[in-house]
Amino acid sequence: MKVLKFGGTSVGSVESIRNVKNILASREGKKVLVLSAMAGVTNKLVEITELIKAENHIAIANIIAELKDKHENTIDSLINEPDLNARAKKFLNNILNNLKEVCKSNYSEKVYAEVVTTGETMLTYIFSTFLTNSGIQNNFLDAKEFMQVSNLENPDTNLVGKLFQKSIENLEASDIYITQGFVRVDAQNSISTLKRGGSDYSATILAAAVEAEEVQIWTDIDGFHNNDPRYVENTHAIAELSFEEASELAYFGAKILHPQTISPVIKKQIPLFLKNTFTPDLPGTRISAEIHSRGLKAISAKDGITAIKIKSNRMLMAHGFLKKIFEVFDKYETAIDMITTSEIAISLTIDDDRNLNEILEELNDYGEITVEKEHSIICIVGEGLIEDKSTSRLFELLNDISVRMISYGGSNNNISLLVDTKNKVQTLKGLNRKLFEERIMPQFV
Repeated sequence: MKVLKFGGTSVGSVESIRNVKNILASREGKKVLVLSAMAGVTNKLVEITELIKAENHIAIANIIAELKDKHENTIDSLINEPDLNARAKKFLNNILNNLKEVCKSNYSEKVYAEVVTTGETMLTYIFSTFLTNSGIQNNFLDAKEFMQVSNLENPDTNLVGKLFQKSIENLEASDIYITQGFVRVDAQNSISTLKRGGSDYSATILAAAVEAEEVQIWTDIDGFHNNDPRYVENTHAIAELSFEEASELAYFGAKILHPQTISPVIKKQIPLFLKNTFTPDLPGTRISAEIHSRGLKAISAKDGITAIKIKSNRMLMAHGFLKKIFEVFDKYETAIDMITTSEIAISLTIDDDRNLNEILEELNDYGEITVEKEHSIICIVGEGLIEDKSTSRLFELLNDISVRMISYGGSNNNISLLVDTKNKVQTLKGLNRKLFEERIMPQFV
């Protein structure tokens, strides 16, 4: 069995949805499809959650009417068999009527989750009915029956697998199962989410759960590129990446893949393919446990970084000082991305500043605090990167750009630079020139 995930742009229009059907028809064997909502729909649903807070029911009704028109037009364009068309519209109306009832509630995290996961439910049912209309046997599955994920960082894939098998055991035999991404059931048995962009994560959790032979993530770009194509010209897709390389790139900003996507498939060594829905014949990127080459592979950037410097003479030779600092961040469940130390100072970065004021208040007890916002982490990735002598060229960048921090040696596969976000594009272009365009052959010590 294979797991195929199609993102919002892949199912964003009638033409795109037809294209997904053609991709399925060209691939044999059993498949589980994990689908996102149509492009733009989740943003509208998030807007509704803000309107619930403001108790603006007129605006909510207008957006729901807009979503109804969008999905009914999609049904009319894709499903011409009258009974199937009517069945799809009835399902859609039931979902939207339920959404209206949810929107009458006071805002809560549970209400938020119930609202924002509506888009996946609507689209997956429409797509399932479209396949039936096209003579393609398939089964529609409600992900809430099996995506029991209590711990976002460490999902119980064995439990998900057992629940999945239970949900399909009485269904008519089929090579295609269709379900929703993004949604989960939490430890309190309430509807929740895998966070924005989490449909990728849904796919790999499910792949590990059913022990799939591979996972395919279909999007609108032909694989991981060696640099950010939004800012740098003449980038190219990378044919092969290791799990470790892809994990580093995803965590440090590569938009093509959700940061947690890789973790469920690593233990079971299930390869993952990144493919372009609109150019399906291109090879894309294969991510696996195999290492096909060493040295520099790619550069990515992560924005929204806050740098915090804690300066204190008490730090010198003070046993337990770092422990106390880390305990503050642990208390507020805030991860640290980069850290450097000197005899009298610690500099570190975070990408989640929701509890920044509380963190700073507690850190004030330990020394003089300096905060710098609007920074970016530039991540240079490749297996055995620090052993590649040509990598040293990246430090020539210091002649042109002020680099706030450097993390070197914490991993053999990653070197990270912290720069002011206003210098991000210049940094990406400069690194591309020095490390790719003017690149010498790698030399390993």
